[in-house]
This record gives sequence, C-alpha cells and structure tokens, in this order.
Amino acid sequence: MTDIILHHYPTSPFSEKIRLILAYKKLAWKSVIIPSIMPKPDVVALTGGYRKTPFMQIGADIYCDSALICDQLERIQSRPSLYPAAIEGTARIVAQWADTTLFWAAMGHNLSAKGAAQLFAGAPPEALKAFGEDRGKMRGGMVRLSPTDATAAYTVYLSRLEAMLEQTTYLLSSEPTVADFAAYHPLWFTRTCTPVMADILLAAPRVLAWMDRLAAIGYDNPEKFNATGAIALAARSTPLTVSTNAFQDALGIPVGSTVSIAAESFGAETTEGELLSVTANETIVRRHDERAGTLHVHFPRVGYVLKVTAD
Repeated sequence: MTDIILHHYPTSPFSEKIRLILAYKKLAWKSVIIPSIMPKPDVVALTGGYRKTPFMQIGADIYCDSALICDQLERIQSRPSLYPAAIEGTARIVAQWADTTLFWAAMGHNLSAKGAAQLFAGAPPEALKAFGEDRGKMRGGMVRLSPTDATAAYTVYLSRLEAMLEQTTYLLSSEPTVADFAAYHPLWFTRTCTPVMADILLAAPRVLAWMDRLAAIGYDNPEKFNATGAIALAARSTPLTVSTNAFQDALGIPVGSTVSIAAESFGAETTEGELLSVTANETIVRRHDERAGTLHVHFPRVGYVLKVTAD
C-alpha cells in the first residue's frame, strides 16, 4: 500500500478526528500542513476544487471529507473496527449527527467573541478578519446560529451525550466506534483550542472522562512531508483500478459523463471530471492536473450533489 498522506492543519477539528482514528488503528501516516484559509493552490491541484480540511491522499487517489476517509481507513485496517456489525447503522447515524448538528452548535459556542479572541491571540487583527471572511464564503447561504443559541443547543447536546455514557464506556458500546470520534472532535476544539469556552463541559463529568479515554489513545508524531512532494508523488502514481460491478445508476447519470460534485452546503466549491463510479457510499471522479497528473477524487454519497456538466 502506498503511504497514507493526511493534508491538514493542527487546529482543524475534523483533522483531529482522523488523526485519532489513525492512531486507534495503528496506521503510519505522512503529514502535509495546509493553509487554514484560501488561497490553497496545492490543495486544489489535488482535489480540483474541494477545499475543506482534511483530505487524504494515497498515491493518485484523493479522499475528500472525513466521513469517507473513515470508510477508507476501515478498508485498509479493519481492526479495531469503526463500524461493528451489530451497531453499524446506529454508529453511522450518530456520527453524521455529530459531524453536522453537534459540530455547528459547538463551533458557534467556541468561536463566540471570547473564544475567537483566544484562538487568534497574538495574531494580527487582519488574520481574524481574513478567517471570518473565508468561513463566511464557505457558509454561503447557510443559517448560522447566534452564539447564544449555539451555546443553548450545545448544552442540551452535551447533556444527551452524558446520558448515553451512563451505562457504557463509549457512546454505543464498550469500545469506541466512528460515533465516538465524530462526537469527540468539536468538544476537543472547545477544550484544546478555545479553553476559555470550556466551562460548558463541567456539567458533563462523564463526557469529560470519555474525552480523556479517547485522548489517551494519543498518536506518535507522523512523518513530515510537504505539498510539493505530495503533488510529485501523485504525478508519478497510477490511480487504483475502479470496479464498475457495484455501479448504482440511481441518479440517472451514466459512467463516463462529465460531472461536477460539491458539498450540499458548507464549502460548496465544485470538482469537475469524468464520472467513474457511484456506489452506496462513494462517488469517484477522474480528473487531470498539470502538476499532479491523472487523479481519482473520491467523495461520500451523503452530503454531496452530483450534476452533469453542461457542454
């Protein structure tokens, strides 16, 4: 297997989710630090337009969105499993809730004026302004919770997580699943990146103990890599062969069509290319970049919109 390369930055909550899963599965990986805001020319060279963090690279295959990255890591290393058979459906549903509803409530609380001031302490004022403008563009027409509403919702969700942990070590069982890692990362941001906002966690002692158990998984320092090397590696690699046996024509778009794909809401920049595969959980598009060569870019089915590109 070609090396796993994670394109991320230290304070990215979804990156923390994947970093911890890599450690849980005892997988070695290379680290490419990317900018937190646009422009991201090296990112776009590999993804074709997708700019959210993180994304994962294996040779000339690019995996977008942490939900799909989890699926791919499960294929690479099935034990310990993120999706135990008896609770796979529940684990996926809870993870999807955590990555969306819980995440936005937590971040609305975390990045209130006081939290943002701590996160950007020591940075020039224009850094906070640039970050706000960048995330504003990513949100597009999304409804944003006010800090007050976000804190109220976050408080309720923490109490529900607290109740889930009353009888189990982790959210759904005695071992962590994808649901745990998905619920952990926005809370990690509260505790680690904006600790001035972390008093909200004190009313949930079981949640804090659960966070400590997950944090104890830890992770060794990955091998440092860089974007130039990652792009060169992609250019000299051949993407994995795509099987057409599992193709699902639910969208009425045949393989070989020129398509665009983008997130439904946050970070809706498009990637264009040739449709190679659509399965129950994954869409694969082939594209070419002058620097990175021929690439297969992988997206989740859920949360993404696939369209035929007009001639």
